[in-house]
Amino acid sequence: MSARRSRWAWALLPLVLLAALAVMVARGGLLGFLRGGAPPVEELTFERVTLAPGSMRLTVVNGGPDPVTVAQVMVDEAFWTFTMEPGPTVRRLGRATVEIPYPWVENEAHIVTLLTSTGLTFEHEIAVARESPTLDAGFFGIFSLIGLYVGILPIAIGLLWYPLLRGLERRWLHFVLALTAGLLIFLGADALHEALESGAAVAGAYQGTLIVLIGSVGTLLMLQSVAGARARREGAEGRRAVAWLIALGIGLHNLGEGLAIGASYALGEAALGAFLIIGFMLHNSTEGLAIVAPIAKDRPRIATLAALGALAGGPTVLGVWLGGVVYSPTLATLFLSVGAGAIAQVVIALYRTVARERESESVWTPLTAGGLVAGMMVMYGTGLLVAG
Repeated sequence: MSARRSRWAWALLPLVLLAALAVMVARGGLLGFLRGGAPPVEELTFERVTLAPGSMRLTVVNGGPDPVTVAQVMVDEAFWTFTMEPGPTVRRLGRATVEIPYPWVENEAHIVTLLTSTGLTFEHEIAVARESPTLDAGFFGIFSLIGLYVGILPIAIGLLWYPLLRGLERRWLHFVLALTAGLLIFLGADALHEALESGAAVAGAYQGTLIVLIGSVGTLLMLQSVAGARARREGAEGRRAVAWLIALGIGLHNLGEGLAIGASYALGEAALGAFLIIGFMLHNSTEGLAIVAPIAKDRPRIATLAALGALAGGPTVLGVWLGGVVYSPTLATLFLSVGAGAIAQVVIALYRTVARERESESVWTPLTAGGLVAGMMVMYGTGLLVAG
């Protein structure tokens, strides 16, 4: 028992000394001397904008090393009255809400500028001003329909490829599996790109790029350790595990996608037109094909197919709700990176499935290589139909 306590003491001692050293440096005069009277380093990030009749509400985050005091507010190059909660000074990693009684014009662009006490300015553009939705039955009904149109229905339609896939020869089934891998590689690259874009909008102290790294690599390793063993099994059980992994990966991706969609619609930055809905349906219907391809030679029950579709498409509705209610760049970055990591694990599982079925033969033939490229081209082509 004493040996265990001794090990814990030696484990904690460096941490205690490091903490004491950090406090000594922070409270001593060393940092002030090094700064040498230089002005504070200020940073404010606009996290959310809510519009109500005659007022604007902005949520800002201080991602810099020093407190920031907002002295004045300009809207469309005119100074305007404002109130701030909890106060005009935002401490490091703190949040504040800026309330501006301004008669904004619907469907017009407005520029809000925050002027700090040191004269530094932070600007945010409201591209298309529209009243933010209120949390009522109509809000959840409309946003549920958006998730249904762009997530659940397209995947359900894609699952209808199952009867066609059942009759394919072995080599053409491998082509479809390679096609599936191409679809997912494109989807994963798209999720990673969106995560990095969202990470650029995260407050500097939260390090958006590192959120992407931790979310994607961490999810890949966790799924590899937890679900990878099942996906490596022989026969129908292994193929079912791959199908569930694909549905999970797509679902995590669609959660992040729904988050971004909900936020854009809540802020009036995207028009919900028929063309946009059709574009998403074509783009996401390929995800249903990806789910059903590994189990094409099996006889899954309808309930199993429905559960796979719900796992892949259902998170879109949840994401749209969250996007409209509590959207933040940090949350969106995390979800998108988690989706990218999950899809990477799915691609690895698909590769192992094809390699296992081909036994001693090479995985890469002209047919499988063509399927991989075709999958990416299909996603690219349908992606052209998604505007906004």
